[in-house]
Amino acid sequence: MHTHDQLLQNVSQVLPTDELLCDLADLFKVFGDSTRIKILYALFESELCVCAIAELLGMSQSAISHQLKVLKDSNLVANRREGKTIYYFLADDHVRKMIAQGFEHLIEERNEAK
Repeated sequence: MHTHDQLLQNVSQVLPTDELLCDLADLFKVFGDSTRIKILYALFESELCVCAIAELLGMSQSAISHQLKVLKDSNLVANRREGKTIYYFLADDHVRKMIAQGFEHLIEERNEAK
């Protein structure tokens, strides 16, 4: 039998706090909804107002607004006002990278399965 003492000590020293890991899990839960993923992908391409996103996804503006609030509360999207219209966009480059890497992973996985 072998011991894992040194390995476990090394890992435990770099393991984030439970609070931070719970926050990370909550962030990934936001990505678990296909409507939110569609919104994020649309915003990956261009900033859009609620009515444009609703039209693009064939959903009501109130349903889109609800999902945008979840995304905004998770700091994944931000907005700016122009007159009475509010435009939404990806909050920062990290969000863009997460989406891009997710797609890259899926494409790579599917190519390997062929």
